Amino acid sequence: MTRRGYWAASATALGLAGTAVLLRYTVVRVTVRGTSMTPVYEDGAQVLVHRGGRIAVGRVVVLERPARGVTWPLPSLDRSASSRAVAARRWIIKRVAAVPGDPAPLDRVPALDRTAGPVVPPGRVVLLGDNPGNSYDSRHVGYFPVARVLGTVVGRQIPPPPPPWA
Repeated sequence: MTRRGYWAASATALGLAGTAVLLRYTVVRVTVRGTSMTPVYEDGAQVLVHRGGRIAVGRVVVLERPARGVTWPLPSLDRSASSRAVAARRWIIKRVAAVPGDPAPLDRVPALDRTAGPVVPPGRVVLLGDNPGNSYDSRHVGYFPVARVLGTVVGRQIPPPPPPWA
């Protein structure tokens, strides 16, 4: 191998390693639990989530599941948190219905705080499940904090791996 070829191969290897490290912190795999997003996302499906992806109406996001009373016992995760830290939390998947500054869908989502005004307040989003009969979402709890959104689902769902005995 020539000196030029050696440097080109080394640069390629470093580039691939850097991309792998970057992807480790920007894209994570999350398993869908429950039927709130059926028929689009079935229970057990695995999705790739782009951390820090743009939150927009119609996009599907993954957010940390709140405890009763819409509280979270732990602080929100930093964008640079490891995949192990992500796996230690409980997540839910929902579709964005309104973002900060949008008109608040008070007619469709009665649980929204009417004292917040006619628009979605800063730092809050309206999230709805695709299966309204079985979805814990803004129809029940009102606004969700943007800080609890892990990221946006990218691409198509990844089918769950087959069981080891199949």
